[in-house]
This record gives sequence, C-alpha cells and structure tokens, in this order.
Amino acid sequence: MKFASYWHDTTPAFSGAQAGAVEGRYDVVVIGGGFTGLNAARKLAREGVRVALLEAAHLGAGGSGRNGGHLNNGIAHGYADAKAHLGNDRARHLYRAYDRSIDMIEDLIAEEGIACDFRRAGKLKLASKPSHAAGLRANQELVAREVDPATRWLDRAELEGEVGSQSFHGAAFFEKSAMMHMGRYLSGLADAAVRHGADIWEQAPVTGRRKAGSGWQLDTPRGSLEAETVIAATGGYSAQVPKAPLGYFRKRIIPVGSFVIATRPLADSEVTATLPGNRTCVTSLNIGNYFRLSPDKRLIFGGRARFSARSDQQSDARSGDILRAAMTGVFPHLARVEVDYCWGGLVGMTRDRFPRAGEADGMVYGMGYSGHGAQMSTLLGQVLADLAMGRRDTNPLDGLDWPAVPALNGKPWFLPLAGLWFGLKDRLS
Repeated sequence: MKFASYWHDTTPAFSGAQAGAVEGRYDVVVIGGGFTGLNAARKLAREGVRVALLEAAHLGAGGSGRNGGHLNNGIAHGYADAKAHLGNDRARHLYRAYDRSIDMIEDLIAEEGIACDFRRAGKLKLASKPSHAAGLRANQELVAREVDPATRWLDRAELEGEVGSQSFHGAAFFEKSAMMHMGRYLSGLADAAVRHGADIWEQAPVTGRRKAGSGWQLDTPRGSLEAETVIAATGGYSAQVPKAPLGYFRKRIIPVGSFVIATRPLADSEVTATLPGNRTCVTSLNIGNYFRLSPDKRLIFGGRARFSARSDQQSDARSGDILRAAMTGVFPHLARVEVDYCWGGLVGMTRDRFPRAGEADGMVYGMGYSGHGAQMSTLLGQVLADLAMGRRDTNPLDGLDWPAVPALNGKPWFLPLAGLWFGLKDRLS
C-alpha cells in the first residue's frame, strides 16, 4: 500500500513551473496552488493581468489534491438551517453558487481541453440510521420546493440498484452533482494558467510581506517579488508555514484532518456488487463517510476517521485502519480486497461551515470551504480574480461577517472534544 494520494500518484507531474529565483514585479500575486489560486491566476492571466503564483510545496499539495473526488451540488447544511443562519435570499443565492461552480468546471474543462473524466454522476445522501430518514427526506423536499427541483427521495427498496449494502435506509438524490479526476483537473488548470501567461513557482513558501510603494513585497527562501495586490488562497494550510503573513486567517480557519483509502481496481462483478449506480455517496452521520468509484474502478472511501489536525504517514495509517473497518462494515464483501492507497489532508473549516471570500488585512481571500471546496473553489477563484480587478458584484459571500474563533491561532486544541461531542450525537441519533 502506498501512503500517497491516488490523485497525485496517477497524474503526470506539472512541468510548467519557473525554475529560477522568485523575482519580478506583478499586478497580482496569488499565494496557494490549489483550485482556488490556480483558477484566479488563470482568469487574471486571460484578462491580460500580469500575475504570479507562489506555492509552498507542489501544486495540489493541499486539499485540492487530497480530497475524495466529489463535486456535490448545493450546500451541505440542512436548507432550513441555512435559511435561519443566512436569510432566505443569501441561502438561495449560495445554494445556486455551488451549482454554478460545477457548471463553470464543466465549461472550463471543455474550454481548456482538460481530460479529467468529468461526469454528471449524481449524489446520494444516505440515511445511516432509520431515525435519519425522515429528516433527510424533509430537507430534500424543502430543497426541491424552494431551490433545486432536480432532487428526489429514494426509499430503501430503490437503493438496491444504487448501493450494494444493507446499511442504509433511504437517500436524497441530487441529480446535478458530478465527479472527476482531481489531479488531472488541477494539472490542466495549471497548464492553462501558464499558457495564458501566469508565472508559477513551486517550493516557494511566503515567509514575509511588507509594504512596497503602492503595493507589497513578498519574501520566499527563493527570492522576493512585488505586486500591487495579494490574493490568499491557502485554506486549511494557512498555518503550515510558520512565518507566513497569514495571521488573520489562522484565527478563523480550523484545520481538520480528513482521510481517504482507495482499493485496488475492482472487477466488474465487484463493481456491480458495490456501487452499481456509480454515483458519489455521502452518509448522514456527523462522523460519516463518503465514497465513489475512481475512473479505473477503485472504491475511494473517506471520512473524518479521527479528529486530528495532523496528516502524516503515522496519522494517515491509523486513520486508514479505521476507514478500512468502516468500509468493511458497509461493504462486507470487500473485506479481503487490497487497499492500494491511503492518504490524508487538512480541511479548512469555518465556525459555521460556510466559506468566506472578500478583502481583509490588505489581501483578497477565498477559503473556508469546510469540506466542500472541490466544487466551490473554481467559482471562488474567479471571484477573487474579479475582486483583484476591482469588480465586486460576483461574490456570493460579499459582506458575510467572519469573526475570529476564540483561542484559535492555527492549532485547534479543541478537536478531540469536538470529536467526542459529534460521536455522542451520532450514537444518540
């Protein structure tokens, strides 16, 4: 078994990075080489803006290359809760922004010629307990009535042709959801950004930022550059570079580990016995699981597994054992199937689990996807590019308050307590 992301391991290495020192003067510099930062750079370069991107490790080293591969439309919250928290208009607007981002991904793939196995698969939100079914169904009916008629409820008997498991008690089906190969999409975004004129440096962590005339100077171990505008697209990895000038975000972003395993490619008979519907699937528990098939028919099975802000081989291995047990619980016939990949990554959570985008601390920013960034980050990348060019009417999160999390400065000491709380809620539900 490899302790590596399947998306990383099955994507050709990006070869368009700058080889020399970090230097030059730009209109905009983007910090962070994930979906958000790369699409911001691509959009800016297409508009004729001189743009540089600085990535601390390699492109997609963070959440964009370490997720479960789902593009699930709509918001993850219960829609009634979202309306109560955000108000009717913003909840509807935000739900449709997630839908629009998936449409944008599909259009961008066609426009840039990216081969990444994009497919409108549809999503199942599966009731893990009989007591969960009524609430899920009520939420689906509210969503269908007010914002997304392309949803419907599937009773337990109707799941037979979708999921080869007796673990579930009905599901909400969301027709517009999709899936793709995350690594190949990211690599295609990077190639497109470079093709349109962006300069990208990898292994260039930003360690300092200071005023320089009307703009900013950014320092890295490989040199410095200047830019009029700085975009921060660092998400759950905002605290990974100790000297990075991202303190504003370290007080607001809660990094939480999420972990994934991928089996060997399944035989056709195993696919039929496991996921005959070939959709993205998410369970209804607070400490739940998500799963789908890869383009080469592996089962990619993920979940929170442990409430930890660590993702390294030791942490990933412990989480992989938990995930394997969970996978076998859902699909007992896969108990002896080899697991080829195990990896983890950090999710950037906000306190209310809604993302944020705007301007603060002298930077344009977009982050806080709270586990749903693969689908939303392409749209927010474009929003950040618009903000950098002075256009403010495309941001679906404009004006959404973002207070600091008390006692947080990049290290979420309270995660084990949160894990106990959510585990208790799952047991009692």
